[in-house]
Amino acid sequence: MQTETLFYIIIAGIIALFLALFQYWYKSKNKSNLQIAFTVLRFVTYFSMLLLIINPKFEQNTLSIEKPNLAVAIDNSASVEHLGRSHQVSAFLNEIKENKDLQSKFNIEFYTFGEALKASDSTTFIEEQTNISEVFTELSQIYKKTIAPILLISDGNQTYGDDYEYTSLVHNQAIFPVILGDTVNYTDLKIEQLNVNKYGYLKNRFPVEAIVVYNGSKSLNSQFEVKQNGIKIYSETVTFSKSNNSKTINFTLPANRVGVSSYKATIVPIQNEKNKINNSQNFAIEIINEQTKIAVISDLLHPDLGVLKKSIETNEQRSIQSMNPKKALSQINDFQLFILYQPNNSFKKLIQSLDRENKNRFVIAGSKTDLSFLNTVNKIYQFETTSQYEDYQAALNPSYAPFIIDDINFESFPPIVSNYGRVDFSIPFDVILNKTLNGISIDQPLLATFETNGRREAVLFGENVWKWRAQSYLNSKSFNGFDDFFGKLIQYLASNKQRDRLNVDYESFYNGNTNIIIKAQYFDANYVFDGRETIEMVLKDESSKETKTLPFVLKNNSYQLNLNGMAPSSYSFTVRTQNNKMSKSGRFQILDYNVEQKFLNANVTKLHQVATNSQGKSYFIDKIEGLIPELLKDNRFQSIQKNNKNIIPLIDWKYLLILIILNLTLEWFLRKYNGLI
Repeated sequence: MQTETLFYIIIAGIIALFLALFQYWYKSKNKSNLQIAFTVLRFVTYFSMLLLIINPKFEQNTLSIEKPNLAVAIDNSASVEHLGRSHQVSAFLNEIKENKDLQSKFNIEFYTFGEALKASDSTTFIEEQTNISEVFTELSQIYKKTIAPILLISDGNQTYGDDYEYTSLVHNQAIFPVILGDTVNYTDLKIEQLNVNKYGYLKNRFPVEAIVVYNGSKSLNSQFEVKQNGIKIYSETVTFSKSNNSKTINFTLPANRVGVSSYKATIVPIQNEKNKINNSQNFAIEIINEQTKIAVISDLLHPDLGVLKKSIETNEQRSIQSMNPKKALSQINDFQLFILYQPNNSFKKLIQSLDRENKNRFVIAGSKTDLSFLNTVNKIYQFETTSQYEDYQAALNPSYAPFIIDDINFESFPPIVSNYGRVDFSIPFDVILNKTLNGISIDQPLLATFETNGRREAVLFGENVWKWRAQSYLNSKSFNGFDDFFGKLIQYLASNKQRDRLNVDYESFYNGNTNIIIKAQYFDANYVFDGRETIEMVLKDESSKETKTLPFVLKNNSYQLNLNGMAPSSYSFTVRTQNNKMSKSGRFQILDYNVEQKFLNANVTKLHQVATNSQGKSYFIDKIEGLIPELLKDNRFQSIQKNNKNIIPLIDWKYLLILIILNLTLEWFLRKYNGLI
């Protein structure tokens, strides 16, 4: 407490005493014990009230003991079960839970991981993907400012994600891997990787690349085969040795019919091979009859042009050609969609020709766009022509109706350059993205679509979308989100089909280890999204003929159905609405593929290296006896005594208010009792 505050308290005591004496003692003829009691009560009341006004602050010190944390991360993937280590993991977890010394020294937290990290000690060993790097990324955030060694119980086999040997370096704590496997190397043949395009074209041949790996010391020959519907359509003899233990096989297959074609690639197992599951792998390709051709028209160089080409051509169904307006005039019937990038007066003849042919188009306006020219050549939207430009960010319109859009965190994207001023439309239009300035919507479109005279158009009022694709990668470590968004926009613009009130978004085939999400949208008669409808899918397994009805769940601006865990097979389906009796049918295929069953051994080398880099120590699950004693005696993991210093103002002390109320009540009662009131 400060000296100044102490001085005020003394002054308050003197004032309170003076007021009490003046009220009950000064000029009082009857100086009885009752008067003394009244004086004391009034002094306490005055002094307490003055203390509340002064509001002195007091320090409160609290000592606490903080134990180190022990994060136990358990591999919950199917590869643990496949390697026959699940029972050992369960026994070891029980040993940790029952060890009183370990419980006394650490705050033990249990996590399981497969595709993602979860706070749980319940293991099922059915996860179809393993991302070990996510373990270190997440735990480094959870235990950022505390002592927290990691007990990593895993076989070290990762199916996707960043290299966890390097990700583990961000967690500045000791890591103790418990290796679910051994160092025995078994003779094994496997298909390490199979590369094939998602789409092929009718009456063409599509390329396939297979990487086959041999683990063994003797030289041998085997047969690589590809079958379709049980019929062998390709075969090749492959020779391996200890030094020549990897082969890349390149070949082509014919595309004879439109639709999804599935195949099975196999490297014939050798005698007494332990794991034969990794000798085969299924793959599929969708054969299409034609390719969507898109022209990008521009008379300037800009990074956006390269991003448009990369993003759109990630779908093999589409091809991009870049050209100037003059060249495009002679090829106007060769393309289904024209992207006009920052048009100016040199686009005049091209736009007139596009209007005559009623061609779909996508206009991108920016700082080099001649807005007066655009106002002249079209009557659908008119710019307020100014010489000023502003940086605007994007906000997704969740009510956009023409097709399903996923929110890829547009609000996090950097601003793009757009003209300053209003844009007025003369026909109805749909806004995909709105302009925002400093997080506030200005009720102006940034990206919009509309339909007129049987053609579809879109306008993006801004340049530098290359920044968006880069930010999308920073957000999700993948370009897929941005490319899918742009792909759906291009698919909508390149088609002249009449808009449906019920739309279903699905793939032609899925790998068995991926998330299978079917999405649907339903619109009312005015093509406004309607979230009141009940939508369900009637799903039929073409192999077993089993039929089941599954409900969709409303999520944001679409209905979604999760089909994870469905058996590999061909499926036909009908999506229908209950109230308005609309339906849409289709079919897809789920391939038999379980990457977790491709492993024969634990990744001992990498787990050893993770332990070494973090100054931890690795143990095999068969020789675990020394791990718990090692953790108990390690001096790096000590409890810390903390002194928490709190500053408490007197006004927060409720008992002082109670004292004032009690004093005033008692004083009133005594005065009433003695007839002084």
